[in-house]
This record gives sequence, C-alpha cells and structure tokens, in this order.
Amino acid sequence: MSWIALVIAGFCEVAGVFTMAKLNETKNKLYLVWLILGFAVSFSLLTYAMNTIAMGTAYAVWTGIGTAGSTIIGMLFLHEPRNVSRVFFTALVLASVVGLKLIA
Repeated sequence: MSWIALVIAGFCEVAGVFTMAKLNETKNKLYLVWLILGFAVSFSLLTYAMNTIAMGTAYAVWTGIGTAGSTIIGMLFLHEPRNVSRVFFTALVLASVVGLKLIA
C-alpha cells in the first residue's frame, strides 16, 4: 500500500507543478486552490509512504516521478522543447525509479 501511496504522491506533485505553471500564466485563483491541494496531498502521501519505505528510496522515487512527469507534461501541454536528449534523460530518470523499486 505504501508504494501505491508513493506513486500517487508523485502524480500529485506533478499536478501541483502543472497548476503552478498555469497559475503563473493565467493568474486564475482556482489554480491556487489546486496547487495547494496537489502539494498537500503529495506531502501527506509521501509522509505515509515513508513509514515503511526507506526515506532515501521514497524521496528518490517521489522526486523522480515529479521530475519525469513534469517534463512530460511540459512537453505535451506547455509547449516546452521536445528533443531526443530530453526524452532520453527523462527515460533514464524513470528507469532509475523502476530500479529503486526493484531493489527496495
């Protein structure tokens, strides 16, 4: 159950970062609510997951999901550059997260 919570925490972090970008772009206060909610859920689930998953592993997986997810969302929805290097290094981050899961 902790691993599921950790993955959801990572996705909530991505949602928080995405809404941060949208808030900066539009100044719509509804994005501020989603930003706070996304990060609150993310940190809460990360805290829960760290009860049974080693802190270093949990934090690395959480930030890995956040980094890769934010990069992918940025390329798909925020018109950030798409090139082979970005895709390759994002895949390395995801591979590292999977590797940590396999050895933990």
